[in-house]
Amino acid sequence: QVQLVESGGGLVQAGDSLRLSCAASGRTFSSYAMGWFRQAPGKEREFVATISRAGGTTYYADSAKGRFTISRANAKNTLYLQMNSLKPEDTAVYYCAARWSGGTLSTRRNDYDYWGQGTQVTVSS
Repeated sequence: QVQLVESGGGLVQAGDSLRLSCAASGRTFSSYAMGWFRQAPGKEREFVATISRAGGTTYYADSAKGRFTISRANAKNTLYLQMNSLKPEDTAVYYCAARWSGGTLSTRRNDYDYWGQGTQVTVSS
């Protein structure tokens, strides 16, 4: 199995940027497709972005396109989410997740096998 630990969250103002990190340990990080999800108070956890095992393919939710960039450094066992032009509606707990997929990407929560504990992002207006 793989253990995931997110970091980098915080309180920022609208228009600011943040970079989230997700450190992985355990089984080979590069064997997993990875994703970022978020959950706002009173709402379901929703898909944000996903990246293939080698990092060559990415896919974003409409809310993240053009503002967020998912990337990974397999040599460092780390996943990233660069978030620019943040909005108050981006306020949520952000989770990274790992999928033992055989190579396909997914936006569905139930397709991911391992989850981190989450990091809070709060964007003030």
